[in-house]
Amino acid sequence: MALKGQKIDFKKWFNYRWIVQNVPFFLFLALLAVVYIANGHYADNTIRKINTTTRQIKEQEYEYKTLNGQLMFQGRQSEVSKVVEALGLKETIQQPVKIMDTLKAAQ
Repeated sequence: MALKGQKIDFKKWFNYRWIVQNVPFFLFLALLAVVYIANGHYADNTIRKINTTTRQIKEQEYEYKTLNGQLMFQGRQSEVSKVVEALGLKETIQQPVKIMDTLKAAQ
């Protein structure tokens, strides 16, 4: 157990000269820390934008489905006949006549 009596001399490693020589490395580490923090903020903002866009797309999809259903309902024959009754139009009771059949019969 010879290590127990020995002490590590930190003053030998962290003196003024060593600190001055490693200033560029410390600046590089500080720059990396700033870039890391900025990247985290950018990622958070991007995730917020994605969530907002997803929510808007879902709202637009629900609105489209609602309007499409209303249009399909209003396009039914019974609904159209109710709307045009106010204009004085009536639904015909007779079946349609083919023009080609009447031309052949006349010849």
